[in-house]
Amino acid sequence: MTPKALMNWSGGKDSALSLYHVLQQKEYDMRYLLTSVNDSFRRISMHGVREDLLDQQAKNLGIELVKLRLPETVSMEEYQTRMAETMQPLIGEGVTHSIFGDIFLEDLRQHREERLAQVGIQGIFPIWKRPSLELLAEFWDLGFKTVVVSINGNQLDTSFCGRILDRDFVKELPKNVDPCRENGEFHTFVFEAPYFPEPIQFQPGETVEKTYQFKNSAGEDLTSTYFFTDLIPI
Repeated sequence: MTPKALMNWSGGKDSALSLYHVLQQKEYDMRYLLTSVNDSFRRISMHGVREDLLDQQAKNLGIELVKLRLPETVSMEEYQTRMAETMQPLIGEGVTHSIFGDIFLEDLRQHREERLAQVGIQGIFPIWKRPSLELLAEFWDLGFKTVVVSINGNQLDTSFCGRILDRDFVKELPKNVDPCRENGEFHTFVFEAPYFPEPIQFQPGETVEKTYQFKNSAGEDLTSTYFFTDLIPI
């Protein structure tokens, strides 16, 4: 029997390419997309893309979308509780594998695998440890297209936000920025893909700035600035 799986779907290029490989290999019965959504603003939690555009991606894929709905601010404890509540019925339906688009971050993978093991789920990482430029070349060659919807303003200036992620974009990146944004330098939204019957239509809207206060592992107060470009469905 083919194992049932869900895709941790951010709407961006890494999850999109990972899903492509899983669908091509046909080793799993891909039952669900799982996405965290800010319930106050009806946007993807990670990068602020409108929920309507997320719904269009799922419709194009023909895979049922499950939304982990979160408040505007959420503690780690509440996040874990809501995640468990969302996952419980999926596990009850026989889902045994959870697929991620992670590439390099060892501690993040370890954390995911530890949490999944507690509920009997196995993590799958289809593009793990592949070089960033190799992944991007494959992404473009397959016909994927993606737009940059948010950037870390501590690492990139606003000129990068709202642009198509193409070869010119990569050439202009500072040397300390990973081309696949594996350290959170920017986030993307895939609007064209080999498994989409048609591109998702949108127009760029306003770019806004948001500042976040947090403490690092040493307890020091730090500030991060992020920029978000709204995508308006057409």
